[in-house]
Amino acid sequence: MTQSSLAQDTATGSPVRLQAVSAAGQPKVTPALEELYRGFEQELLVPLWTEIGDLMPTHPRSRAVPHVWRWEQLRALAAQAGELVPVGRGGERRAIALANPSLGGRPFATPTLWAAIQYLMPGEDAPEHRHTQHAFRFVVEGEGVWTVVGGDPVAMRRGDFLPQAGWNMHAHHNATTEPMAWIDGLDIPFQYANETQFFEFGRDEISEAEHSTPDRSRAERLWGHPGLRPVAAAGPNPGTPLLAYRWEHTDRALGDQLALEAEGFAGTVEPGHAAVRFTDPATGADVLPTIRAEMHRVVRDAETAPVRETGSSVYQVFDGSGTVTVGEKSWTVTRGDLFVVPSWQPLSVRSEAGTTDSDSGALDLFRFSDSPIFEALRLDRTHVEGTTR
Repeated sequence: MTQSSLAQDTATGSPVRLQAVSAAGQPKVTPALEELYRGFEQELLVPLWTEIGDLMPTHPRSRAVPHVWRWEQLRALAAQAGELVPVGRGGERRAIALANPSLGGRPFATPTLWAAIQYLMPGEDAPEHRHTQHAFRFVVEGEGVWTVVGGDPVAMRRGDFLPQAGWNMHAHHNATTEPMAWIDGLDIPFQYANETQFFEFGRDEISEAEHSTPDRSRAERLWGHPGLRPVAAAGPNPGTPLLAYRWEHTDRALGDQLALEAEGFAGTVEPGHAAVRFTDPATGADVLPTIRAEMHRVVRDAETAPVRETGSSVYQVFDGSGTVTVGEKSWTVTRGDLFVVPSWQPLSVRSEAGTTDSDSGALDLFRFSDSPIFEALRLDRTHVEGTTR
């Protein structure tokens, strides 16, 4: 077969395209090399020497880019969707995902993480379903919605973090006369890329008992006692059995860290920067196999050291205001705003919060990341500017 016919075949049948170039470390461009490349194309082969700079870069080069979404605009659009878009079977949820501008319009905040604003109108029920994707809800404002996980109604209030391991039946209902919005986080892009996802419909309607509004869920009554594990509990579970981590406990933990720092004792990540991680009370591990969740508090005028990490993160401003720098991008952020930190992009935060825009007088940030995946694969790496780690 001639070289021209090879080129014709590849033009019509092969997705592989190879170009011989004159460059250091590359073979000399000759007709024989061109013929070799056409043969590679026809047989769907790609030589490493043409791809090593892309496949094996000197450091991570994320397909995602730093970006910020403004809560005020997200909530306004979600409210508009509340008037126009049904929440029943078909669409399942009135959830509006963040689309990173460099990921081709896919509804992915990062290559591994999904983040969305979900909106439920007064008296509405989001129907029951389950999926293998691990998920959580975080509430930046409002209350009145209950998430029902495995028949257990769990209250959702401002500041609450509500994780839910994959393959648990769950529904939501709004028991009030006001709409409510919150953010959802899932590992949808990770499972999508790895082709592991399953989905199943549940009941179209939840029972009257599940429409109840208890102050504490059964999961909290069993698992929500610091340092105490129920002896009767079976395990291990695919994720935390505690379905709600309440803001009052998170707030107290952050405040105590900063108080200890002021008294001259250790406890904060760095001066003026307190942080806690949500963990599984049965194991002490992350709440979900693929998602880590944390809350950070940065006191007014404090600035965090730039940090690079493998893997990506999504942050939401829970309270206060400040300036966030991710790579070469900087933004002023306020309550509710969300921003993305791609893999190995440096992040630093300066708090400009005060008593007029923050209950704590500090900048409070909720963060979720894909760190458990990379730690399990021994691919985790962190560098803090100015240190050896």
